Amino acid sequence: MGKGNGKSDVTNLDLEHELPPGEGGEEPVAKTEAVEAGAKPESESLRAERDALLDRLARLQAEFDNARKRAAREQQEFREFAAADVIRTILPILDSFERALKTASGESGDFRNGIELIYRQLQDALQKMGVQAIPAVGQVFDPRVHEAIEMVDTTEVEDHHVLEELQRGYKYKDRLLRPAMVRVARNIAKQ
Repeated sequence: MGKGNGKSDVTNLDLEHELPPGEGGEEPVAKTEAVEAGAKPESESLRAERDALLDRLARLQAEFDNARKRAAREQQEFREFAAADVIRTILPILDSFERALKTASGESGDFRNGIELIYRQLQDALQKMGVQAIPAVGQVFDPRVHEAIEMVDTTEVEDHHVLEELQRGYKYKDRLLRPAMVRVARNIAKQ
């Protein structure tokens, strides 16, 4: 490839890059059209594959996000379950305080004041953790939160109302820790 004749350089380049003639005497132009026609289905299949991969990626991302949220929710439920177990352990202590306050009514004022102070502190701490006492006396008996120990015949209280609370019931964040043990009125006037 010399500098003297520019025409021979162009011809050699063209011959090197020219497509060989197809079988059956097809012209190179016809083969080029066939290649372009074949390129369309290939690009469509590539687009379809890309769309399928993007759809799969979106589904996997959504599945991962759901799994992450589920794990966080399960951790929170586990923490609440563990806290509920600890609170159940403390409740008998609270019961003992209540009994001591009922029996110590005739005792010295300082002793009773000290017991009441400790009792209020314990109640405040439990309340900050989300523990709530279940109302019982005077309420309509609810088997979901009350446990009937005895039915008492009376005319003073309406039928199926809680007459007396024997042991206070508690909830922790809308979860029942312990039902209230109660005596329930059976109104004999209606019988």
